[in-house]
Amino acid sequence: MNKSLLASTMTVAVASVLLSGCISLAPDYKRPAAPTAEAWPQGTAYKPTAEAAKAANEIGWRDFFADARLQKLIELSLANNRDLRVAALNIERARAQYQIQRADQFPTVRATAGETVSRTPADLAGGGDARISRQYNVSLGVASYELDFFGRVQSLKDAALQSYLASEEARRSAQIALVAEVANAYLSLAADQERLKLSQDTLASRQESFTLTQRTYELGAASALALRQAQSTVEGARGDVAAYTARVAQDQNALAVLIGGSVPADLLPPGLGGTATAVTELPAGVPSSVLQARPDILQAERRLQSASANIGAARAAFFPSITLTASAGTASASLDGLFKSGSGAWSFAPSINLPIFDMGRRQANLDVARADRDIALAQYDKAIQSAFREVADALAVRGTVDEELSARQAQVDAFAESLKLSEARFRGGVDSYLAVLDAQRSLYVAQLSLIGVRLSRQSNLVTLYKVLGGGLAERSS
Repeated sequence: MNKSLLASTMTVAVASVLLSGCISLAPDYKRPAAPTAEAWPQGTAYKPTAEAAKAANEIGWRDFFADARLQKLIELSLANNRDLRVAALNIERARAQYQIQRADQFPTVRATAGETVSRTPADLAGGGDARISRQYNVSLGVASYELDFFGRVQSLKDAALQSYLASEEARRSAQIALVAEVANAYLSLAADQERLKLSQDTLASRQESFTLTQRTYELGAASALALRQAQSTVEGARGDVAAYTARVAQDQNALAVLIGGSVPADLLPPGLGGTATAVTELPAGVPSSVLQARPDILQAERRLQSASANIGAARAAFFPSITLTASAGTASASLDGLFKSGSGAWSFAPSINLPIFDMGRRQANLDVARADRDIALAQYDKAIQSAFREVADALAVRGTVDEELSARQAQVDAFAESLKLSEARFRGGVDSYLAVLDAQRSLYVAQLSLIGVRLSRQSNLVTLYKVLGGGLAERSS
């Protein structure tokens, strides 16, 4: 192919790109006003928000979670969790879809080479004999390229870009949620292990009391009622041991699903006595900055922007579309003459498509695009409202959990002292064994409640880290 023909084809392609994308009919996007209050709730359930050098979204999970076992479990989950893997694959799919839409903005240049052989019958050939003719051609061309005067292709590309960015935010949101879920599962396992240990100790203690009561009964110093009451406490504790044994196993199974494999024995939590988090206070900041840092909010906004861009594409469908098809090359009846002087061939076939009547199809498509945008806006508002509530709920727990923990600890101490006094009064013959049993039950329930509040306190920090847009950055080595 000679250089002039190649240059002419490339000129058509370049000119097509320069002529396209003159107008965008997509509505101008402005971030909607947040449908929430400008400050977090105030009242007796809330403490004043603390100021700190770093917001939650700037604290990497390695810096937030201090427990080395928990750090290792989080590493395993980020590497092996199937839900997170699906989120990553969704990003790859969205990226490829965006690349497809972006490619539509540029002409597709194809090189073709071919041979055409035809036979003309004798009665049509004019010479009395059948004739076989051959034609060879080589060309470089642009096929069906749309000049994007009204921004239809650009709007579709923008919509695909926002969908891709939304999938990236979805992955970040899934990753933050996974980190928090692993931490909460780890803490739940630690709490249930403590409950199991408490129920085992309680069973051993009540078994001793039952044995002592049985001997006393055999000597005639205790009633049958006292014996059966002591036995009932033993059976109750035995049932709790079985129940908490099952719960510990279930907690381990849940943790195994999160990390994508069995939980190594050396990574099981030692109990709630340690501190899972290195940060004891998280600044709540102001709602606008906090909510904008959350990837699920950003994901909802990206979807809203994508829906807005689709309106531009639907509007552009009402206007004419211009399509270019052009090629340049050489053609000859013989193969050896394909590149000789004078064998150049070219074609240029612009076409215009002017919609006139389609039974309201284009208007319906525009109505659908607008409805999708309104749906995306409602989902964006709901995402902000849900996020606001999650933070407010976590702050309410944060503001009251320390007081509750102090009260539960004091209650346990009081019941422990009450049990000592009841046992002393029983041994002195002042009270019946029923008072001892009642004190034992009260202490056991209070101890279980204390474990629950300790779990709630640590889980609340994890929840705050998540709902405040906890960061994902790795700590620099």
